[in-house]
Amino acid sequence: MQMFIKIRDVLLPRESNRRRVVRFLWHAVRSKKKFFISRAQKYKYWIKKHEPCKEELEKQKEIRFKFEPKISVIVPVFNTPGKFFIDTLRSVLNQTYSNWELCLVSGRSYAAQLEKKLKDHLKNDNRVRLKFIDDNKGITETLNDAISSAEGEYLTFLYHDEVLAPFALFEVITCINKDFELDFIYTDEDKITGYGNRRYEPHFKPEWSPDTILSCNYISHSTVIKKEIIDAVGGFRQGFDGAEDYDLILRATDRAGKIKRIPKILYHCRDNKGSVTLNSEARENAVTSGKKAVADFLDSKNTYKSHVSDGIVHGTYMVSYDIKSSPEVSIIIPTKDKVEVLKRCISSVLEKTDHPNYKIVVVDNSSEEKKTFDYYRELEANTRITILEYNEAFNYSAINNYAVSGVDSDYIVLLNNDTEVINSGWLTRMLEHAQRKKVGAVGAKLCYPNKTVQHGGVIIGLEELVGHSHRGCSKYDPGYFGRLNIIQNLSAVTAACMMMRREVFEEVGGLDERYSHVFNDIDLCLKMRGKGYLIVYTPYAELYHAEALSRGLDDTPEKMARLRKEVLLFQSCWDKVLKEGDPYYNPNLTHVAEDFSINIGENQ
Repeated sequence: MQMFIKIRDVLLPRESNRRRVVRFLWHAVRSKKKFFISRAQKYKYWIKKHEPCKEELEKQKEIRFKFEPKISVIVPVFNTPGKFFIDTLRSVLNQTYSNWELCLVSGRSYAAQLEKKLKDHLKNDNRVRLKFIDDNKGITETLNDAISSAEGEYLTFLYHDEVLAPFALFEVITCINKDFELDFIYTDEDKITGYGNRRYEPHFKPEWSPDTILSCNYISHSTVIKKEIIDAVGGFRQGFDGAEDYDLILRATDRAGKIKRIPKILYHCRDNKGSVTLNSEARENAVTSGKKAVADFLDSKNTYKSHVSDGIVHGTYMVSYDIKSSPEVSIIIPTKDKVEVLKRCISSVLEKTDHPNYKIVVVDNSSEEKKTFDYYRELEANTRITILEYNEAFNYSAINNYAVSGVDSDYIVLLNNDTEVINSGWLTRMLEHAQRKKVGAVGAKLCYPNKTVQHGGVIIGLEELVGHSHRGCSKYDPGYFGRLNIIQNLSAVTAACMMMRREVFEEVGGLDERYSHVFNDIDLCLKMRGKGYLIVYTPYAELYHAEALSRGLDDTPEKMARLRKEVLLFQSCWDKVLKEGDPYYNPNLTHVAEDFSINIGENQ
């Protein structure tokens, strides 16, 4: 069950809307915070606030670390525009961490031109190594040649027209010195205009997400990988041109012991006309190669028979898994009166569910209206449907625990009565993930009847406690870097529509009955994560959800007091998680809205 009122309204005195707006505006002006600015202006402000100034960069050069491994920066060079190459070269030379080598590899036809550029801009820096290869070698062989001669313990790859932040390697070494066992590191990144005079479109990424990486290459170029890992997986492979980095990432992360994200912009991708970013033919080839890389990786795992197809957002992928033996699924729907709401829900399930083996368990919680019981008599004629009675006071957790104890299906779906199925494959699309042994709970994309998003997954820390990803966006919106419409890992999903294996539900003790109305689903997901299970969100299971239609709003003193009690319980139980932040949400994104806008300090 989700919250129906903002936590600040529970913990702070109520005010009229007018007073709240006036107070907010006054605070914004007084504190000089830039709330009402464009995304571009916000990003400029973020850069100024979060990135080191010249004096700080000079101080970084004096810092010595306990462990100072060499990092090999590998740059394949081919017909690079002069200014772009010089920008790339200078971005490495200007690093505040000094134990690096720059491995340039180029075709022989470009030798004279490249050597002249290097002579003009290098001052006998022996950290720069130049290797020439046959011109007919492709990108894969070029990169592997550079890897074979690299001497660093860690490798990073830089495209010949792109740029590292001057503090990039410093931040990487800082991270490594906090955990010497790190095998694979990646960072946030942004784009720069052709001549580098403007930065835009920052991509603030989640921590390592194994399902997300199968949906799209969200890690992209900004990686630092132990050389022994790259050697172990055989480096780059032929046949994946345009997505050779994606193919390497899939295999390297699978071999890596520890993977870490650095939530800082350390890599700048250039949008010049020759890049994959703008070249439509190259982009299509990259998409096709990416699909091949994902399919090949899944085939190599040989765990579940899988299929890879184009995703909802161009350049993303939908991974589907064959379902083993068509298991039975029990769909549990708590309800009380409001029969038209329930009827719409059940009719949609019966009419639009393509998975053949399911049953519906309606749990009546003290209904009183005659038309409700008349409808129940109609339902009882359907062998798929069972009516259970629960005549205690409403407690969402207790009702569902009671229902689960009364069924013997291996798979359970918790479903609100104010939902309506949109696509016929909804149950199949959830079941294909719930059957995976590493997965705890699976959630769906839920939309309001007006076709805006109600739930795209749950983010811990939003709106002072928890919030729904992309709430209020159009259901057709791709979301932040496509995240609304890809299969991905999240910290939690709502129990308005949640599937899990019965054994996992029982392993974590079911729903905590101390949460009678809210946070029970979040608590359940966090308990699963504590046991090492993944939480999966899939946009390919889509339903309408008329939020709070059946239960109503928490808008009376009694309800507010109850909500406050459950808020405090959740805070005490999950204090560490709340302090550490959501691993699937970047700290550079806002915590006062659900739209993935930039955090410029408005929640501090």
